[in-house]
Amino acid sequence: MSTHQRRRHAKPNPDETAANKARPPEADEVPVVLPLLVVTVTETGALEVSLDGADFPPPDEEQAWTRRSFGRLLDAATQEREISLRIEVHETDGTSFTDLIPAKPRRTQAPEPEPEPAAESELVTPGLVEVSAGGFVAGEDVDACLVLTSTDATSDGTARVLLDPASLPTGTGMVVLIGRISGHLHAQDLS
Repeated sequence: MSTHQRRRHAKPNPDETAANKARPPEADEVPVVLPLLVVTVTETGALEVSLDGADFPPPDEEQAWTRRSFGRLLDAATQEREISLRIEVHETDGTSFTDLIPAKPRRTQAPEPEPEPAAESELVTPGLVEVSAGGFVAGEDVDACLVLTSTDATSDGTARVLLDPASLPTGTGMVVLIGRISGHLHAQDLS
């Protein structure tokens, strides 16, 4: 038999019991006490509820606590899961069960990370890349693909798009202009 079990089942020493009663409990010896919610199911299905021995009535809009309102009952008793709670439910057939309803864990906000200084080699001066082509129908919508943006063709059928290299996947590559009405395609390599 383990030491823990022997102590648990051993008879208390009267001298130790008297000594423990004579001194006040230390801060770390204060027992944890959880509120006790007792729910008794009646023959009609209504719930009689008490919290720490006092009646716990439902909110004004409800007639009585019922099995259907059990979730709202738990939310009200735990103050929207701000506090933990012991619960006992006594059924009409004489059975009962107990449970602990834990409070939601408190979340502390993570500190915002400090921005990392950019290395001089990483600094890129933003500029625009122009892609221009003719052959489109006057006024038609022209897409720049990978559809980064769209533009309209001018009255002479020319389309012009200004692109930020930072918006391109690699900064270089192929740009395709597609006329939505004419179907005219223009591909241009940016490298």
